Amino acid sequence: MDLILYLLVVVVGFIAGFINTLAGSGSLLTLPVLIFMGLDAGVANGTNRIAILLQSIVGVGGFKQKKVFEWKDGLWLTIPSIIGVFFGSMMAVNLDAQLMNRIIGVLLVVMFLIILFKPEKWVNEHAGKVKSNPSTLSFIIFFAIGFYGGFIQVGVGFFLLTGLVLGAGYDLLKANAIKVFIVLVFTIVALGVFIYNKQVNFLLGFILGVGSMFGAWVATHIAVKRGVSFIRWFLLVAVLAFAVKMLFF
Repeated sequence: MDLILYLLVVVVGFIAGFINTLAGSGSLLTLPVLIFMGLDAGVANGTNRIAILLQSIVGVGGFKQKKVFEWKDGLWLTIPSIIGVFFGSMMAVNLDAQLMNRIIGVLLVVMFLIILFKPEKWVNEHAGKVKSNPSTLSFIIFFAIGFYGGFIQVGVGFFLLTGLVLGAGYDLLKANAIKVFIVLVFTIVALGVFIYNKQVNFLLGFILGVGSMFGAWVATHIAVKRGVSFIRWFLLVAVLAFAVKMLFF
């Protein structure tokens, strides 16, 4: 029975790694599974970061190998994100899950409508002018995204994609790659906080991470092969499903 459960964790990790690399919200699958395996919500939240870290390493490597982005692309955005994720992680134990679910659900409905009715923002390979220097507004936005990512992680990819495409001017393919890079950097910080507070189960985390790495590897190849149009439609479905989950279940 234990072997079957561990295989389930690997499979869920694969699906979550695939979803997280192309869009976000894979943690909607992994957190319930970790809780089902006997972890309390706090430890599940921390343990999930191991899988996020491993899949992000694979995702960044895959996008870099395909020459989708350079290390300097969006590097300035990691600074406010790291600051935010530190404070978010420190406050994670005080999370009011029900209220947060409702707020995130409403925000994702808005994001769904933006993606649906302004597709040119997502599919145009040269969407806007990429800003080389951070503005005060972008610093605040990515600090807030980092704070939320440190707080709960679920769906943070959606917010990063929104900020990178609509705020920083990247096309969706490059934004997706930079998103994975930012998540990699701030997950290191968040995981450190959870480890310090003894809220990580390393065994389940690494088992989940094995599946997540394979899912991320498959996703990077599909993203580059199918292009931004495929990512947009995948994102639409994922955002809508996540919003329904947050608002009604």
